[in-house]
Amino acid sequence: MKIISALLLSSGLLATFPLLAQKDNVVKFGLCTDVHIPTMHDSEYRMNTFIEAMKKEKPDFIIELGDFTIPKPEFQKTYDIWNSFPGEKHHVIGNHEMDGGTSHEKALEYRSMKSAYYSFDKNGFHFVVLDGNDKTDPTKKGYQQLIGKEQLEWLKQDLEKAQYPVVLFSHQGLSIYKTHQETYGVENYQEVQDLLQEHNRLHPDRKVIASFNGHTHVEYVENIGGIWYISTTSMAYHWLGEDYEQIRYSEEVDKKFRWIKYTAPFKEPLFTTVEISTNGTIKIAGKKTEWVGPSPFEMGFPENLKKYMHPGITKRNLKFNLE
Repeated sequence: MKIISALLLSSGLLATFPLLAQKDNVVKFGLCTDVHIPTMHDSEYRMNTFIEAMKKEKPDFIIELGDFTIPKPEFQKTYDIWNSFPGEKHHVIGNHEMDGGTSHEKALEYRSMKSAYYSFDKNGFHFVVLDGNDKTDPTKKGYQQLIGKEQLEWLKQDLEKAQYPVVLFSHQGLSIYKTHQETYGVENYQEVQDLLQEHNRLHPDRKVIASFNGHTHVEYVENIGGIWYISTTSMAYHWLGEDYEQIRYSEEVDKKFRWIKYTAPFKEPLFTTVEISTNGTIKIAGKKTEWVGPSPFEMGFPENLKKYMHPGITKRNLKFNLE
């Protein structure tokens, strides 16, 4: 190769010889989040729609970002539909994976996951899955959201060993999003961001370029220190709460699925594909549907949340730099 390069250089052809041009690495994955199979009466339809779309799209892998289902026989068929995808599949553990008395360990076992946080390489990118369910206080009841010390140390070591640009996945976000109802994001988000920024300072050629999360049931995108933090909306609905109770389908459906009336469901399932290239682009496919029944804003939600809470996923073309 050195002899060929020397000959080409001496003849002035090296700069224009097309076979020596470096090809950009490209990876494509299908993404959905917050499916909430136990909540919705039509979860099988929603999952079928996603899987059939992914069979046509043929991404390098698919991933769901948590709040998927719990291990009960009545939800097994929908889970089997997910598993029918012939390609690579990945899970993220959400806060509702442990509902109904399911332990963290059982949630992992059901998904054949050895750990709730792990990493893998694909097409010249390094992907890291995190678990935002670590506890600040093990004696405290209810949902807690934290990337604990042990996991942070693992993340630091994993990033150090990474050979490619890095993309993160988590259920709870690694940045903060606030509504009039709730604050979303892991409690130690600043500590996590500082770790990521330090990695990027030391390794600009294999830096963290993006972090995808679910949990919020809304979509927002922000760039912090050169890293894109991307929240993807639920496949199924936006949670409204008991103050906004509304029968969305029928009395019969409501009797069997009692939580739907506290949501604003999407008529069709929302999901997307993401294509990332080392040429510095993150392309997110768009998808639109409608609310079932009145929108949250017809029911009194603050108008300033409209840009985050809508029945769709926005088509985006985000830029990043690798040095």
